[in-house]
Amino acid sequence: MNGFLSMQAELGMVAAIIIMLLADLILKRPNHKPLQALAVVLTLALTVLCLTEPAGEAFGGMYANTSIASAVKAILTAGTLLVFTLAGRWLEREDTSHKAGEFYTLTLSTLFGMYLMVSSGSFLTFYIGLETASIPMACLVALDKWRHHSAEAGAKFVLSSMFSSALMLYGVSMIYGTSGTAYFTDAAAMLTGTPLQIAAMVFFFAGLGFKISLVPFHAWTPDTYQGAPTPVTGYLSVVSKGAAAFALTAIMMKVFAQMVENWSLMLGIVIVVTITVANLFAVLQKDMKRFMAYSSISQAGYLVLGTLADSGQGIASLVYYLAVYVVANLAIFGIIGIVEQQTGRTDRDAYNGFYRTNPHLTFIMTLALFSLGGIPPFAGFFSKFFVFASAFHAGHWLVVFLALVNTIISLYYYLLVVKAMFITPTESPAPAFRSPALARTGLIICLAGILVLGICSGVYDWLTGLSMQ
Repeated sequence: MNGFLSMQAELGMVAAIIIMLLADLILKRPNHKPLQALAVVLTLALTVLCLTEPAGEAFGGMYANTSIASAVKAILTAGTLLVFTLAGRWLEREDTSHKAGEFYTLTLSTLFGMYLMVSSGSFLTFYIGLETASIPMACLVALDKWRHHSAEAGAKFVLSSMFSSALMLYGVSMIYGTSGTAYFTDAAAMLTGTPLQIAAMVFFFAGLGFKISLVPFHAWTPDTYQGAPTPVTGYLSVVSKGAAAFALTAIMMKVFAQMVENWSLMLGIVIVVTITVANLFAVLQKDMKRFMAYSSISQAGYLVLGTLADSGQGIASLVYYLAVYVVANLAIFGIIGIVEQQTGRTDRDAYNGFYRTNPHLTFIMTLALFSLGGIPPFAGFFSKFFVFASAFHAGHWLVVFLALVNTIISLYYYLLVVKAMFITPTESPAPAFRSPALARTGLIICLAGILVLGICSGVYDWLTGLSMQ
């Protein structure tokens, strides 16, 4: 019974999924507004449930929840809540209104899988969570199958997921073969760095590298982000990526603790290459969703910098970075989605002169871009500072230096969007429009997060305390 009490977030999620299914069945005709309100209330309740979830184990240690894992679940759920508030205008369309129930149910199903990934105590639980998150995600990516390139994006996501899962399972089979166990704590004592175990670690890392979109495992990301519905793209860029990044960090530190010299070198090289390649390609993009795809690849490199620290400070900096990244990135995707539904365009030229007709949206998007670029005093500056500090303290000063240089490059392409909104002349800017009430609420929450998370040092201190438990 005590084991089940430690799974209160997962049990709450199962109940939320059942409630959404029943609500969708009960409604006599498609109407996204009551479903959206219900989804927002359920995710809000789940966020509170995650924050109060106790640490503990279940199923003989296959499920192992920690205080910092509960905080990550709360951040992921809050990100899902923001996605739900920003999806209303897309679900108002005639060709998507009847899919609202499917959208909310599938999204909650993926989140359930991420809960299992974050709190897994064995490779079996982790893999079940990974597939539970990936399969409904493929359906979400292809939800707009009759418009744009959604079906193509879904196919590419499925194929990349199959390949990455196969790679990861190959690595897990080697780990099981050399250690005789799939439990994290037991395997850690058996993995000493033999050639076969190093190969297993590389295969496992490559499999998760696809999920996080680290270079060279990133090729699927731009096409999938561009073809998927914009709310799904936003969800994929922060919630899915955040869960995989935290899981990678936890497993590297727990299972491969005796091989830290091997994986830290590999990870350092991947981080530098990821940030550099993504920045160079982001400069060339004209479509905003592809632009944000390469931005998210670059941000993934910064996100896993905390892994290099191999300490509680590193985990705290990663989780803090994730929280800031969620609010900043979803603010941008929320505005991209609103503009797309109003104008039918996602190219950067659609934002020329945007401040003249939509000053409030321009203001929020500018601050979000500044935060992603790491400009003080916004939260993104502090999140980058903490991951840089954690990696520097662990002795990875060269990786930190190269990442810092790349931050300057990223400022250039983020400012290209700001330039389009404020400076680039146009005779026909996007028309003035008013967003739905829930969308405005979601954007205000994102703006508050961008401004407050950096100022309130207590958030990072709280995460540091949780990571040390």
